[in-house]
Amino acid sequence: MSFAAPGDFIPLADVAARAIPAGPVLGAEIVGLDLREPLSPDAVSAVRGALLRFKVLFFRDQDISHRDHIRFGRHFGDLEGHPVTTHVEGHPEILSIEAADGLKLTESVLPIARPANKWHTDVTFREAPSMAGILRMRRMPELGGDTIFADTAAIYEDLPPQIKDKIETLEAEHDILQSFGYRVSDEKRAELRRNYPPKAHPIVRTHPETGERHLFVNHVFTTRILGLPDNESAELLKYLTDRVKAPEYQVRFRWSENTIVFWDNRATQHYAVLDYWPHDRLVERVTVKGDKPYRAPLAKRSTAIVADQFVEAAAG
Repeated sequence: MSFAAPGDFIPLADVAARAIPAGPVLGAEIVGLDLREPLSPDAVSAVRGALLRFKVLFFRDQDISHRDHIRFGRHFGDLEGHPVTTHVEGHPEILSIEAADGLKLTESVLPIARPANKWHTDVTFREAPSMAGILRMRRMPELGGDTIFADTAAIYEDLPPQIKDKIETLEAEHDILQSFGYRVSDEKRAELRRNYPPKAHPIVRTHPETGERHLFVNHVFTTRILGLPDNESAELLKYLTDRVKAPEYQVRFRWSENTIVFWDNRATQHYAVLDYWPHDRLVERVTVKGDKPYRAPLAKRSTAIVADQFVEAAAG
């Protein structure tokens, strides 16, 4: 795990922009890029390198259009929609997310939405969960509505050796109905079950670009650990999913108008704080398609790509 120093300005390679670390473990604010304009290949490489290093990037004062949002996302891969969350009219690539993933806040919904709001990695119910999310704040409360991100490589790194040994070859099951099943009709629930049967993913996931090992289970979609008795599975899964709650692995972001947040969904979990009722919060997200999670055996894993090769070190 690499640590950033407060106030560091890290120049992005070959680009007139800078990364300002937002926390000691993860997160950086990128200044000097205008996302309303197409990015050069050098700029795209620099942003990708910064994403690999910092895992979540913050771009303030970016009054982008829907077309700009889509173009920026496509710099990093193909985009995908969502089987439940609604999209912006005329733009199926852009999800419109209100409150807890589409549950519009009302006084009656609040007692349901708050308990449903948990730490998660997006769409791990897919065979190939998304590579990244790019979120734009559209309507925000005067206070509250922060988003917290956690570094799942740092979490894995700090697990006790006996836990690492136990989970090394285990897989866990991820199910869309755990999160979305209760909020859709019976017909839609049956459709989701047909189209998205539960998927098994390794608990220890190797990042395909950095080689880092990440803890890959979450509260929202992971239902059980395969190959263990039910009681043991539940106990171990609770222990693992609770580790993300430790603030030592987190950065908390306070939104401002026209801010864009870009996170590596393979390397993080996030939590949108639902503390702003009776005010509104509306965000829009484009989602970059990902790859099937895998675990490289410790003895055979290839040498990790060093993310810093894409990001110049600060002078001195």
